[in-house]
Amino acid sequence: MSRNALSLQRTQRPRTRRSAHRTPPPPEPGQWSLASRAAAESSARAQPARVLSGAFLRGYATTMRPYLLFVSGITGLAGMALAAELPIGSTLLLALAFFLSYGFGQALTDCFQLDTDALSAPYRPLVQGAIERRDVLAVSIGGLIGVGAVLAVYNPWNIPLAALAVAGLASYTPFKRRWWAGPFYNAWIVVVLAMIGHLCGVGRFAESQFAGAVAQTPALPAMLAGVFFGYANFVLAGYYKDISADRATGYRTLPVVFGLRPAAFVSDAFALLALAACGVAVWAALADGLVIPGHDVALLFLAAGTGATVIAQLRLHRVRHEGEAHRAIAPVVHAYILLLSAVAVAFKPAWSSALAIFYIAFLAAMKGRPMRRQI
Repeated sequence: MSRNALSLQRTQRPRTRRSAHRTPPPPEPGQWSLASRAAAESSARAQPARVLSGAFLRGYATTMRPYLLFVSGITGLAGMALAAELPIGSTLLLALAFFLSYGFGQALTDCFQLDTDALSAPYRPLVQGAIERRDVLAVSIGGLIGVGAVLAVYNPWNIPLAALAVAGLASYTPFKRRWWAGPFYNAWIVVVLAMIGHLCGVGRFAESQFAGAVAQTPALPAMLAGVFFGYANFVLAGYYKDISADRATGYRTLPVVFGLRPAAFVSDAFALLALAACGVAVWAALADGLVIPGHDVALLFLAAGTGATVIAQLRLHRVRHEGEAHRAIAPVVHAYILLLSAVAVAFKPAWSSALAIFYIAFLAAMKGRPMRRQI
């Protein structure tokens, strides 16, 4: 090798080292999200959006979990289905009220769970400081009051029930810290929503007629049981994705206290009870033997809900880490919506096409959620 070549090699080596030092290897995919998350958090905390500004509304919409608004929507509709037929305009207005109620309620409860959300869901605008807690509280309470006002127009008994539900949402966090209370406490609030839906269809009546109006629908207890155990299962499965955050912040949920396997068996019991209850409600609608167009759709919804339930429970038993939990949680939500859709269509066959579109919209919303592992 010539001297010129050796000299050139010596001069190039340090440059190569300096160049390698200046250009680190590309980060893992998750590192980009951590870096961008940190930058977004710093920027958002410096300048929180003003209430009702465009930035606030976008952040608040994320906080509402648009993909889960379908849960409250179908809950209210299932209650309405077991009552008298309402005009199409009233049905659509009430469906919208039920649809939005979950989002307002979810945003309200988020205001009291910032500690665990900071660890398990740092992407949320409320955690990042992009929107302020006091503004979220004000908009959430105002939204729930607005929803309650719409529901009260159709039945004054909905006023105390709506107030009870809002009080339950605001007081949920302490109960989540107790392993024996969280799923049940959350579930009774959703049962109240289903009952409100039913009373909207029943209409106005005197206090003395209340018990009689409820007793006229023998399938109502079965539907309410399906709501209770189905939603309790969703809550319990949802705890799987937050185990480390709950443990760090003092939330003694069932998976934190007893572990994944025992919690999965409890979830199995909830799923079986929800499936049986919805099956009883559908059977009650079809027991007279009169087959109406649309009943076949109810049976398809029931079969699909049964399949989603089986898939959810099998996946839940295979979860070994909270990062895998979303694969089990998603079919739990699908099962809840499908089973209650079966009940609704069994009693209101004319709703079959609308609820099929409703479910397709839910599928699209699930695909558009901001974080795949968060449900």
